[in-house]
Amino acid sequence: MGTTTEERPADALARAGFWARPAPERDAVFAALRRAGVPQRVGADATAHWALVRHPHVVAASRNPSLFLSGPGVTTPPPARWVRAVFGDSMVNMDDPAHARMRRIVSRAFSPRVLAATEESIHAVAERIADDLARRGADDLMPAVATRMPVEVVCDLMGVPGDERARIVAGVDRTTEGTGTRRRLRVPGRSLRALAGLHRVMARVARERRRAPRDDLVSALVAADVDGRGLTRRELGAFFSLLLVAGVETTRNAIGHGLVLLREHPDQRAILLGDLDGTLPTAVDEIVRIATPIIQFRRTLAADHEVGGREMARGDSVVLYYTSANRDEDVFADPWRVDLRRSPNPHVGFGGGGPHYCLGAHLARQEMTALYGALLRRLPDLRAGTPTYSPSGFDHRIARLPLEAPLP
Repeated sequence: MGTTTEERPADALARAGFWARPAPERDAVFAALRRAGVPQRVGADATAHWALVRHPHVVAASRNPSLFLSGPGVTTPPPARWVRAVFGDSMVNMDDPAHARMRRIVSRAFSPRVLAATEESIHAVAERIADDLARRGADDLMPAVATRMPVEVVCDLMGVPGDERARIVAGVDRTTEGTGTRRRLRVPGRSLRALAGLHRVMARVARERRRAPRDDLVSALVAADVDGRGLTRRELGAFFSLLLVAGVETTRNAIGHGLVLLREHPDQRAILLGDLDGTLPTAVDEIVRIATPIIQFRRTLAADHEVGGREMARGDSVVLYYTSANRDEDVFADPWRVDLRRSPNPHVGFGGGGPHYCLGAHLARQEMTALYGALLRRLPDLRAGTPTYSPSGFDHRIARLPLEAPLP
């Protein structure tokens, strides 16, 4: 695995076109950064940061949220102050005590009854997708399979009417288009208009639940729960936006990458088909490790601190490169090998632990397990074609995934 550049790995990572490079070149840069052993300073402008690329460094930072702050924002660029004032802060951009309060409300709203209904919904959606694919096929597996699964589950969970769901998908795409380095025409204000649209959908559902509560998630979220109240309209909108971006964007990409891995590794496909029930739990985690749907998150140091022999200053930006940590040779034996029975598998595809560990990790695992199971039982010869990727330093997005094998 060699690199085609003579520049220092940290300089290569700082280049504007880095995320458009072929995956082997990017991987070689991160491997060189890991070999350096200590965090490297990347860039010299407003995006300058310390790159945490080793698994133990990413995990240690994740589990020390009082020092590695999520505010003012974990993405690049961070949300503007006026955007946060209008639309509210997403949980991923919060620090305690606001984050702890929000997490308590959300966690309590996921009652056993809500979770049981969600599990039933997940299996029903998976079976419908497999049935529809068997009947009609698909030009692109991303909208037909990978996107449809989390969209239907999240919208069922939040009570979003069926006629709103196509607009929800378009809104999710547009709200993330300004993040990372995706190379495509960006319409000024389009992502904010899409975000406002998502908030309006949730506001309508919340008004209905306040008038006529049901035994569902939104009713619980708007009811008094912690400190005498539930989520405000703005907080509920911010949570819904997060649930859609984190629950749809990341899960659909993980699902798509799993279909690609099964195409590219026929030996692993045979292992999975030979024992679906026994292999799916470890297979899902290995797919998440390889895919790493969220490539990186940013933190800001609350005080001077030393990481791996590097002295860092209060206010410095630190980026947790999950994509590199998930290939750390000191943690994962033969990390470039796809092993659907890999165990243990301490990947950081859902975060490195701590209070910001993904709330939807269990939900994502359920969705992927149910969908792969339904697809491969119904269509064991299903094969994806060659994927088209959308370069980004934020999310590992598959833009298009054709269906290759004919269906019965």
